[in-house]
Amino acid sequence: MPTMPLPPAPATLVCTRQALHLVAEQILAAACTPATGNEIALEARPGGFGTPPLPDGGWVGVDGARLSIGASDGTFDEHTLTTLHAAATLAGLVHGPMPDAPLAVDPVAADMLATVFAFGDATLNTLRAEAPADAAPSLIRLWPERFDIAYEEGNEAAGTRAGFGISPGDDDHSQPYAYVTPWSRPPVGPLWNATAFSGAELPYEDLRAAADPVGVVLTFWRARRDTLRAVRAAG
Repeated sequence: MPTMPLPPAPATLVCTRQALHLVAEQILAAACTPATGNEIALEARPGGFGTPPLPDGGWVGVDGARLSIGASDGTFDEHTLTTLHAAATLAGLVHGPMPDAPLAVDPVAADMLATVFAFGDATLNTLRAEAPADAAPSLIRLWPERFDIAYEEGNEAAGTRAGFGISPGDDDHSQPYAYVTPWSRPPVGPLWNATAFSGAELPYEDLRAAADPVGVVLTFWRARRDTLRAVRAAG
């Protein structure tokens, strides 16, 4: 996999992430639910993120600072994201009152988040391909409620199942980070350095500073995956 350049985080990152998180939860997930029978999982898409192809062949997504509405014939319309109310109407959602305040989406920050999700999707696919069948790897999904991209693998009964992912940031992190979250208590040791949750985290700036950020994040995930397997096997 070629090295992916990771852009710096602009000052507008947090407000843009918060705005796009609302779009993911209240617009895109809402577009999925009636069409798929309560499935809300999203995916990384070129330029950002969106729904998987819906049963009618259409889709709804975010491309930079724009809302994209795809049709079954392959055509699509794009609209500048302005408010949740306007986005819901454009997406064809049946909805009650929704916030009509402007969405603070900066195109530069939106493009940076799109790069983070694309980086996460590509590197997680590499890691997932290494999982043996008995690790039961889940699909890679972009979860609207957490606004991160992740998958799970491992044996829950043996204590090796964990989530592997990349978050664009949250209430405890102003910038993106990679993470590992074991389903059971992680082993004691310096590999498990997260403070806001039980697991491990790798800051975005560590990835940006690396000559090979792809290699660095894969090494981070593999070391913790392999440690879980080794500790549980020994125990």
